[in-house]
Amino acid sequence: MADIELNVEVRKTVGSGGARATRAEGKVPGVLYGGPLGPVPVAISANAFRKALYTGKLLGHLFTLRHGDETQSVIAKEIQFHPVSDAPVHFDLFRVDEHQLIKIAVPVHFRNQDASPGLKRGGTLNIARHEVELMVRADHIPEELVADLTGREIGDTIRFSDLELPKGASPVITDRDFTVATVAGTSAQMSADAAVDASEASTEG
Repeated sequence: MADIELNVEVRKTVGSGGARATRAEGKVPGVLYGGPLGPVPVAISANAFRKALYTGKLLGHLFTLRHGDETQSVIAKEIQFHPVSDAPVHFDLFRVDEHQLIKIAVPVHFRNQDASPGLKRGGTLNIARHEVELMVRADHIPEELVADLTGREIGDTIRFSDLELPKGASPVITDRDFTVATVAGTSAQMSADAAVDASEASTEG
């Protein structure tokens, strides 16, 4: 669980006009979903929200929402940003129990590209999935999934089974070991490899 606690207030006005009025007060409007209480329009101080956002542990992580003396574990599922200023303008939060199994997209990061013979020879990394949806406990959401490219040659495929998962996590897609990325050769590299193979075959013959 991220070490973030945000104070929230319930918005009395909703709709686009209410959202504009909330932003004019220096707050970010949002909606709290999930659980038996139904959706509730809320707002958080823009400064506090940006500070939490810049930690990198807000979106897609479990954190604490405080309203008066009450606290609630929540997860941020979506944050909308202004197209010009890039300031947060709206958010969606979901109530969860910290031990609850939830579905969430986790980013995939690729490590040790300089240790991949295929990439060093001019191959390219074709990424099929920048993130993977997992079923995982809310308090065990990983920061990232790591794909190790050490030793990867041109033509190699990195599959979901190559990723290390936190305990108890499983993919949402369960009917196949799906592709995450491939190490592909460029046309020039493939031609060069073919020429080398032909030269070696001629020498051996």
